[in-house]
Amino acid sequence: MNREQAVHGAVLDDHGSLLETILDCADEVVASWDNEGTTERRHVVEPFKNALADRDVTGRLPALLVDAVAALGEELPAEPVAAPPYLTVTSVGPVLRATLADARLVMTIRVFAIERDPTRYVRGAATPAEALIVALKSR
Repeated sequence: MNREQAVHGAVLDDHGSLLETILDCADEVVASWDNEGTTERRHVVEPFKNALADRDVTGRLPALLVDAVAALGEELPAEPVAAPPYLTVTSVGPVLRATLADARLVMTIRVFAIERDPTRYVRGAATPAEALIVALKSR
C-alpha cells in the first residue's frame, strides 16, 4: 500500500459519515438546479458552501486533515483552520492541503464534475471512496 492509499483508507474509515454528509450537501445543491447541470459557477460554489456550513461540515474538515496527516505518521506544525491555505471550497468540492516534511498533501472531495463542450457543472462521484482523491505532491 502506498502513502496515498494509506491516507485514503484512513480517511474513509475515520470520516466516512462526514464524507457522506458532503455528498448529501452536493445532492441538495443539484436539486436546486433547473436541469441536471448548470453553466453558472455561482450556482455551485456559494450554495455548496452554505450547505456545508449549515451542517457544520466546514468546521469539521480540519480534524479530517489532521487525521490524514497522522495516517502518514506526521503532524502539522500548526492547528489547521477551516480556511485557506488548509481548506478551500472549489467548484468541484472541498480541497484540503497540508505541507509535510517531504511533500504537500492535497485531498479533493470531488462531488461535482466539469463537462466540456458545452462547459457545465454536473454532479460528480456518488460514493465517499470515489469522491475522495488523495495526492502527495513534491515540494
